[in-house]
Amino acid sequence: MNYGIDTGVFPLGSCTMKHNPRLNEKMARLPGLGDIHPLQPASTVPGALELIAELSRWLCELTGMPAVALTPKAGAHGELCGMMAIKAALAARGEARSVVLVPDSAHGTNPATAALLGYRVESIAVRPDGTVDPAEVKKHLSKDVAAIMLTNPNTCGLFERDVAAIADAVHAAGAYFYADGANFNAIVGKVRPGDLGVDAMHINLHKTFSTPHGGGGPGAGPVTLSAALAPFAPLPHVVVDKNGARLVEHADDSGDKPFGRMCAFHGQMGMFVRAMSYMLSHGADGMRQASEDAVLNANYMRAGLKDLMSLPFGDRPCMHEVLFDDSWLDGTGISTLDFAKAMIDEGYHPMTVYFPLVVHGAMLIEPTESESKASLDLFVAALRDLALTAKRGDTERFSGAPYYAPRRRLDETRAARSPVLRWVKPASQSEAAE
Repeated sequence: MNYGIDTGVFPLGSCTMKHNPRLNEKMARLPGLGDIHPLQPASTVPGALELIAELSRWLCELTGMPAVALTPKAGAHGELCGMMAIKAALAARGEARSVVLVPDSAHGTNPATAALLGYRVESIAVRPDGTVDPAEVKKHLSKDVAAIMLTNPNTCGLFERDVAAIADAVHAAGAYFYADGANFNAIVGKVRPGDLGVDAMHINLHKTFSTPHGGGGPGAGPVTLSAALAPFAPLPHVVVDKNGARLVEHADDSGDKPFGRMCAFHGQMGMFVRAMSYMLSHGADGMRQASEDAVLNANYMRAGLKDLMSLPFGDRPCMHEVLFDDSWLDGTGISTLDFAKAMIDEGYHPMTVYFPLVVHGAMLIEPTESESKASLDLFVAALRDLALTAKRGDTERFSGAPYYAPRRRLDETRAARSPVLRWVKPASQSEAAE
């Protein structure tokens, strides 16, 4: 009854549900790593500190930025960290800017993060091709803009080709460039965001480097920071000097101005170990190939389905995920939700639906690099069969789906508005009769 990443395709777009090698799980459980306590004296965990320092070095190298904050516990927590560093940097300049720009193609947590910090969010409309126009960004720039929060590759599965021009414009206005790194799995080893002008970027360590984020956690959302923001990185952090790796818990006389702490301790050690194991197993060339294969697999999906399903931004290469809309279902009486539910009867977890919001009836598929050609061929064949059935007008196969799952379709509106949050033991037949 449980669908797992090692039993089938998990095609959730913008989620990177990749295979998690068992080796990495074993490493995370090694004595001295899996059983340490955050309140232990630092002198008793030198190996763990060295691992954190080495992981920091790899993340800085991969992103092209000089500093990293490892403590954030999730992607959205990392966003908050990056934006807090930006707010601290502005405060150090004596500025209290009030606006954050967020393109329509950004991840949904971006505007929420900005709003949580008290910023007013201004949306940037995307071009007809699904990307952000630097000219449109410039229209919104002013002395009140603190930052832009841009996702690259964006949620349409497209690389923002004008990202360097956008960064230049943002910096010229005295603002900072926050990049949402949730889709970093598409460009690891291929592009260094710091080289493009990015000032802060969170990394979903639990997505890009080994650990799928299903199951509710734990997670890790480290943030790499540019030289302009590095002095404001939160505590604690690990530094390496002639005496080896050591944990810095308090502000010192180095000139740095950390904005505080994101959490009580040093972060999620289990995620650090898994990520380091993944990196060392693959090496730089292996991680680059993983990115290339992720993009290849998404484009293989696009090529296998483009004649039956509609591509909102035309038949053009995508990055690690391919986006379809529901215009190909016009006149069939079948919705995106119906199609997704019918996939369950075929033995597949549905793709992400109705996201991103810039595309009506969106169906976002991310196969990741983990899937073989054989598994992708089976998946494409199942979707083609469903698509052809929909076009023939067989609405019954979709309207009540799933038919063969352990649970039938919920009334999703009622489930959202009146959720049953507590299980109650059903009455026995005799009790019911009474």
